[in-house]
Amino acid sequence: MEINSSNLVNNDILNTKKFDNLNVDEIKDEEKLREISNDFESFFINQIMDVSLRSSNIAGEEVGSDIVKSMYIQAIADKSSGTFGISDMLFDFLSKNNK
Repeated sequence: MEINSSNLVNNDILNTKKFDNLNVDEIKDEEKLREISNDFESFFINQIMDVSLRSSNIAGEEVGSDIVKSMYIQAIADKSSGTFGISDMLFDFLSKNNK
């Protein structure tokens, strides 16, 4: 499979609504900022796994396997959120620059 800019990004995932209702006052709250940082890390992991597993058959080849694969990837991304260090770096950066 050739990798280029047209097949690197799953455009459906980019249409997420998780970050639409952010308020500057909420970002100053450390608990909310930690949640936002973890959500971003989950989103980032999801994108990496989606690209890397696109041509695999981890969910089989039957009808609905794409749905099962996307649910599997989302579950792993959500469970892994906060463990890669991306959310920690983002949280530190935003908490220092939002004071």
